[in-house]
Amino acid sequence: MSATMDTESTYSGYSHYSGHSKKAHRQGRDRHKSPRSKDGSRSEKSVTIQTPPAEPLLGNDASRAEEGQDDNWGETTTAITGTSEHSISQEDIARISKDLEDSVGLDCKRYLGLTVAAVLGLLVFLTPIAFILLPQILWRDDLEPCGTVCEGLFISVAFKLLILLIGTWALFFRQPKADLPRVFVFRALLLVLIFLFVFSYWLFYGVRILDSKDTNYQGIVQYAVSLVDALLFIHYLAIVLLELRQLQPMFTVKVVRSTDGEARYYSLGHLSIQRAALVVLENYYRDFTVYNPALLTASKSRAAKHMAGLKVYNVDGPGNNASGQSRAMIAAAARRRDSSHNELYYEEADHERRVRKRRARLVVAVEEAFTHIKRQQAEEQQKAPGEMMDPREAAQAIFPSMARALQKYLRTTRQQQYHSMESILQHLSFCITNNMTPKAFLERYLNPGPTLQYDRDRWFSKQWTLVSEEAVTSGLQDGIVFVLKCLDFSLVVNVKKIPFIKLSEEFIDPKSHKFVLRLQSETSV
Repeated sequence: MSATMDTESTYSGYSHYSGHSKKAHRQGRDRHKSPRSKDGSRSEKSVTIQTPPAEPLLGNDASRAEEGQDDNWGETTTAITGTSEHSISQEDIARISKDLEDSVGLDCKRYLGLTVAAVLGLLVFLTPIAFILLPQILWRDDLEPCGTVCEGLFISVAFKLLILLIGTWALFFRQPKADLPRVFVFRALLLVLIFLFVFSYWLFYGVRILDSKDTNYQGIVQYAVSLVDALLFIHYLAIVLLELRQLQPMFTVKVVRSTDGEARYYSLGHLSIQRAALVVLENYYRDFTVYNPALLTASKSRAAKHMAGLKVYNVDGPGNNASGQSRAMIAAAARRRDSSHNELYYEEADHERRVRKRRARLVVAVEEAFTHIKRQQAEEQQKAPGEMMDPREAAQAIFPSMARALQKYLRTTRQQQYHSMESILQHLSFCITNNMTPKAFLERYLNPGPTLQYDRDRWFSKQWTLVSEEAVTSGLQDGIVFVLKCLDFSLVVNVKKIPFIKLSEEFIDPKSHKFVLRLQSETSV
């Protein structure tokens, strides 16, 4: 009997069936089958085998119905240890191949843009130096002597180029945060402007200085200084267009997650649609709670249960009393629809009761474990330094005392897929190292945190799809709606312009607040 329970727990923890109705119909028939026959039937009918997460916390079966669990289900749960088979489905293979193809195209586009910008930047910094050195190399003997003013211009050019180099490094040489579908219009315009500017300077230099071999060396140096000054002004223009223009809030965007309806509001300035989408995604990972599809399982199963049809048996034979059957089905469906809110109410009340009870057990277990740690630390302070226990060993020592309560709470709140045993041990050792309280340790598990709080492999989506009726390079406008899609859900973004606010001033005379209190000498009795 224990072997049967082990086999059933193994397959229920790592494989999922698509035909839930068939499984429910055959549950009673397959209950007494041997483990070997159950294994054989499952290998033939399974359509998807999901790879289990690394070191799950004593099981990770999110699809198991919560209603059938009692408070003592932990004693009948089999913990699977050792090695396990990792398999992958055809859908995962197709998605991985598509991601590889997209990543190759994006990498080529990214490196091409970086190469063009680097070549143009190198040309910009070498052009003033070339303007000064070419006359010295080609017709050095014919040049007029460079006086004090000319030598001072050398220092001016050197420091201006240094300032331009530092400003360019601070503004442009940043690690890219994302790959946008289209080019950044203002940055492309700046690159074109710089290219045309440098090309025009080279054209004038070649016609008026190189061809005629101008002997006025001071004028040539001043020409190079004017180029550097113009480049500094272009850099100032780049700061205004790329950084300062978007700082003033002009629009308010509402971001709604399509699955659970969670919403946030953000204020944005003058941005294109693709850059606004990038800002929305950056704020999404920080502000939105982690997406948990297991929380939607209960509502979906409840809706499917209410939408299921009712079986009506005709005892008089086929073809008789058809209208009576239809009326009976309609009446039964109406009664079931009227009582659905009562079922929802009692189901949610029972779930909240279980959550509160298991939360209380978890809090007590964690407080007792931390109390034990404090007592151990007080005892180890009297020992030699070499015999003291490090935080990792202390976390491993007290974790079994709270593991069962934590496991039950995570299963009840459907968070077990986001917390592996290794991550819990790391968090526990971190809390012990920094002398944190039990409440600080439990904050991560009692309150679902933002997406960035969890393991990157469990939530990170490598690719988002931007869907917009307008061009993604166009600016934000009032009433624009665009959608950011990933594999499991989408973010619907609605843009509203901040209204024009008119303030008026009302002057209040300071003397209007003064009053005189007059007292009569005679009073009525």
